[in-house]
Formats: sequence, structure tokens, C-alpha cells
Amino acid sequence: MSQTQTETEMFCWQCEQTAKGTGCTAFGVCGKSPQVAQLQDLLIYVLKGLSQVTLEARKLGIKDEKTDLFITEAAFVTLTNVNFDPDSITRYLQLAVEARENLKKKIAPAGKKTGFDQAAALQLEKTIEAMAEQGKKHGIHADSTLDPDLRGLQWLLIYGVKGVAAYAYHAYRLGEKDNQVFEFIQQALAATLNKNLGVNDFVNLALKCGEINILAMQLLDAANTKTYGHPVPTKVPLGHKKGKAILVSGHDLKDLDALLKQTEGKGITVYTHGEMLPAHGYPQLKKHLHFYGHYGTAWQNQIREFPNFPGAILMTTNCIQKPAETYKENIFTTGPVGWPDVPHIPDEDFTPVINKALSMRGFTEDTEGKTVTVGFARNAVLGVADAVIDAVKKGHIKHFFLVGGCDGAKPGRSYYTEFVDKAPKDTVILTLACGKFRFFDKELGDIDGIPRLLDIGQCNDAYSAVVIAQALAKAFGVGLNELPLSMIISWYEQKAVAILLSLLYLGVKNIRLGPSLPAFITPNVLKVLVDNFNIMPIKTANEDLRTILG
Repeated sequence: MSQTQTETEMFCWQCEQTAKGTGCTAFGVCGKSPQVAQLQDLLIYVLKGLSQVTLEARKLGIKDEKTDLFITEAAFVTLTNVNFDPDSITRYLQLAVEARENLKKKIAPAGKKTGFDQAAALQLEKTIEAMAEQGKKHGIHADSTLDPDLRGLQWLLIYGVKGVAAYAYHAYRLGEKDNQVFEFIQQALAATLNKNLGVNDFVNLALKCGEINILAMQLLDAANTKTYGHPVPTKVPLGHKKGKAILVSGHDLKDLDALLKQTEGKGITVYTHGEMLPAHGYPQLKKHLHFYGHYGTAWQNQIREFPNFPGAILMTTNCIQKPAETYKENIFTTGPVGWPDVPHIPDEDFTPVINKALSMRGFTEDTEGKTVTVGFARNAVLGVADAVIDAVKKGHIKHFFLVGGCDGAKPGRSYYTEFVDKAPKDTVILTLACGKFRFFDKELGDIDGIPRLLDIGQCNDAYSAVVIAQALAKAFGVGLNELPLSMIISWYEQKAVAILLSLLYLGVKNIRLGPSLPAFITPNVLKVLVDNFNIMPIKTANEDLRTILG
């Protein structure tokens, strides 16, 4: 093992805010303890071995959808700000080994390979502490002989796969799936164990990950729109109503839908937080009269915003931070989310959340606030495509900026607010994901009736942005890179990595990425991205606007 791995309790560099821009070594800036980091490292390693066995089974025509979904969900569990509970991660580890051994038993009668080794044969220790020690042997720097560029590319692929897994998990919950996605996740994880693969192989796998991610996002888009209808432009109040309240954060529309149905007629108002804001645009969700407004802003502000919410809080998917004592007794997790000593809802029966809300005082009066408009997904934007094209041809719209991605706590993220503030009046801002909370409530006006600020949705809705861009390119008879469109992307976690790989797969050039570049991208790999895609770090809002608009 390298010096870095042996002299530190953990090493994690998967998020944008990683310590010193190089890697968290004592405690995660996200709140992840060394033990949790080690268990997550072990889980990824065991999933690599399970993937090897799954691929062998596939060769024999043995397909196990339950295992396919498990690998997908377990990879999602290791994504930033999802699961911080050692007990929960340990259960995933045990289930992974159980699934692996069951598959081996199915392979054996066919007389095929059963003599797996290393990751596909690892046996778990008996205690959480001992498993964490196992994890230290299989982390990022476990192999000190590995070429740094190759290591960086392997982890770029793994992080992209985590993003793909998140989208595929959401889609599967609503009945949409594709075997290509499951199989690629397994191929990619297993590939990182293959000593015969080099830098070029992993560059190609990273681009393939981008291609598969488009498919995963397409599945999720179909799942959401078939179930809840296409989003429509909707004004969402930022105030609140007098009475009992539940706040829902994260991304999972299925959990929100179940909660809305279970709270019907109970005198509880349901509010969104963070990436749940775009849910207000879906017809089948907005029909619930007690689904009212949005409370708070992006994920990193929950530590300041949640103490003032006088009701129960439900965290779905990723975005959870360490709950403060001021609201810890009011918060619940569900799905892949976990935090030690926080009640977990495993089966969509949100009775404990509802009972907690009914026991609390709720809001004591109505409060009026601003409104924000959501619902400009692909169907809504393409529905007015003729007007958009006409405004461009008349010179009324000079340029489009996609300013979206993840939000975070770094001061440098004020760049995105300043960029939108300074964008000329004849430009349109497309936005998605929680990066929008840097400017989501700004009044930017309109151009020929077209709002200058168009909220496409969650990071989960990035497929809409791709479809919109492709439709505009087709309408103007040009390639994506010839459109008057610039992408200003903020990244934080691994879904953003997957989206970036998708844009690179599509051949999109001149992407500006910030607030800092990923720690796992080595100088040599960055040079490849610059040479082939002219990807670049953000500078200042003034400088970037001047360069883009000439």
C-alpha cells in the first residue's frame, strides 16, 4: 500500500469539496467517518467481485434481476451524502456476499468457472470494526504500484457508474429498466480488477459510461412522465400555510407520491426542500391540494434551515447532512439513505413520519412569500420551440446558457450567481439541479414572452436538457457545438460526473466546469480532455462572459 493509505484513517476524493482539493484523510467534509469510508470502500470492492460472478452467469444465460438491482442500489449507497450508517452498510455487504455465493451455486452445475479469487472470493470479517479494517486494504491507494493516470481513470469510471446507478435505481422503482444498464454497471466495476486494461481502455469505458448514462436518464424520464405526467410551468410559493407540516427532501418522486397519498385528509401540508422543488410541476403530484410550497434552499443549508421547520422531515435518496440535535428527533430516512440513530422507513409506510408531524405544533400562521416557476422540462420547452426559434432568428435571443449542476458550501460558488446576474438581457438561462438555488428566485423577466430563467428540473432531469439542445440543433441545422449555447456546470457529486461523461460522449466541447476540477483527474488526463473537448475551469463571471460572447 502507498504511504497515503497507510498513514491516514481514510482516503476519499469523490466529491468537489474534498479536503484541500486532494482528498479527505481524517474525516469526510460531508460528515463521513473513517469507519464509514472504509466500509464503503469494502462494499465497492465486494461489488466488483459480485459483478465478476454475475458476468460469468450471464455467459450461461443465467440472469438474476434481483441481483442486478441490488448491485445498482448498493453502488448508489456509496454516493456522496447518501448513507452514513455503519450498520446499514454492513447489511449491504452481507447481502452482496450472499448474492455472490448464490450465483456461484447456479454456475457450478454447468461445469463453468467457480474458482473465483480476490474480490469474488473475499469473506467478510465478523464485526463492523474488523470489516472496516478490511476496507482499508481495498481503498483508492491500496495498490501503490498502479500508475496515477490509470488510478484516476479507474475511479472516474467508478464515480460515473455510481451516478448511472442512482438514475437506474429511480427508474426501476417506477417500472422502467434496461438490461444494458445493469450489464454495463457490472462490466465497469469488474473492469477495474483487470490488470490487462490500460489508459486507453479506461478512457473508452468512461465515454461508454456517458453513453449508458444517457440511456439511464432516458429511462428515468420515461418513468417519471409516464407515472406523473409531463411537467408543466407551475408557480411554487416560498411561503407556508398555518398548520401541521412535513418537509420532503432528496429526489425520489415515488416516495413523495406515497407520502402525499398517505397524508390525504389528515390536515398536514407537504412541502418540498432542495431537489424536490421541481416535483410541483408534475400534474399527478400537484393535484394533491395539501401539496403546497417549497421551504429552504439547497442541501448544504439544511443545518440552518431544518431547525426552524416545525414539522417532520423525510430524507429520500442523497442530500442528507449530519442532523443537528435541534431537529434530529424530527427527521426520518428512507430508501438507500441512512444516518446512525435516525429512524429509517424501509417499506413506504410513512406512518411514523405522519404521527411525528401530527404531534408537532406546525406553522402558527400563514406567511406569504415570493414564488418561483418550475416545470420547463423538455415537453414544455419544445412546446414553444417555434417561438424560441423565431426569437433567435429575429436576434431577440442572442445566446443560451445552461447554468446548472450541484450546489455546495464553497465560497467560489457565488460565481454562478454573479454569472446569471451579469448575463445580458438578450440571453436565456436554462438551469437544473440544486445549483439553481444560487439564483432560482431572481426576477429575470422574459424575451417575447419566453422567461429568461427556465428551470428544467432536478439533476435527474438532465435528459431533458440534452433533448432540448438536440432539438434546437436540428431546427437550426447545425451541430450541438455550433448552437449559441454555452454550458457552465457546477459539480459536487457522482451524478454530475456521470452527466459530464454523457456530454463528452455526445462530443460537446467548451464546457466550463467548477468551482474546482475533480481531484481524481490527473494532469495527463486533464490534458486529454482539454485537447479533445476543450473542457476548462471557470474563471470569473466577467471574463467568461466576455470570452463566450466576444
